[in-house]
Amino acid sequence: MPIKLPSALPAYDVLSKEGVMVLDEVTAARQDIRPLRIALLNLMPKKIQTENQFARLIGATPLQIEFSLIRMSEHQTRNTAAEHMEEFYKPFSDVRDEKFDGLIITGAPIEHLPFHDVTYWDELTQVFDWTQTHVHSTFGVCWGGMAMINYFHGVEKHLLDQKLFGCLHHHTTAAGSPYLRGFSDDCVIPVSRWTEMRQDEIDAVAGLKTLITSAEAGPALVEDAAHRALYIFNHFEYDTTTLKQEYDRDIANGTPINVPVNYYPGDDPLQAPQNRWRSHAHLLYGNWINEIYQTTYFDLDKIGT
Repeated sequence: MPIKLPSALPAYDVLSKEGVMVLDEVTAARQDIRPLRIALLNLMPKKIQTENQFARLIGATPLQIEFSLIRMSEHQTRNTAAEHMEEFYKPFSDVRDEKFDGLIITGAPIEHLPFHDVTYWDELTQVFDWTQTHVHSTFGVCWGGMAMINYFHGVEKHLLDQKLFGCLHHHTTAAGSPYLRGFSDDCVIPVSRWTEMRQDEIDAVAGLKTLITSAEAGPALVEDAAHRALYIFNHFEYDTTTLKQEYDRDIANGTPINVPVNYYPGDDPLQAPQNRWRSHAHLLYGNWINEIYQTTYFDLDKIGT
């Protein structure tokens, strides 16, 4: 089954050209199926790029997905056209009475700020509480995952002396987890952050389980069963060229930046980067969607009860 997207959303054409099955709303309505309702709370500045990345992953499963886009109610983006935001996004205040099978909360380029200094922190904590009554399973990504684990468990993020940047080796620590079905013992994940979560502080919290970790980058994927949540601190969703775009941007701006490690052949930025994480990215998000499908209620109203 395909992912259901508005036909005017840029991701509709992008994914169609890539061979991902997509349905417009009219065609989807003809199918006698209760699609999984998956929402994306998009905190990234490049909204369209992020939409494409996550729609690509969740649209690759055999299930019909109804994809919804959410934004913070008061925060206004400066990097995406107002017309796009108006047409395709709903503010959280408009969806807080709705229920969803799954919610992805993205990262945000505000790592240097204490959580409480983020302008939309109060509303975001309302979202976190709302997930416990209106969302069956939540996936916090990078800063979004750090914010969730901090809010629910008090685990702190720590500033690094230099940016963790590149495609770093990771290994699985819970081979029996349903979220890691089909995973190799080790994998490569794109990393791009100035902060870290520490394993000993996660281990000190009962109920948190680290599924993927790295000697170089620390814990990467953490399961929080009590809150029906996963937290990933790195970027399986990245396109092949996303790290290159970040590197080229910093070089153009004169911002000190190291070449992303283990990304370009021979670590030579004049070479075309290689994608060695795509298959594991599809496995992880496909496993997440499958777990939602296996455990969610057919009656949406029962979610959170």
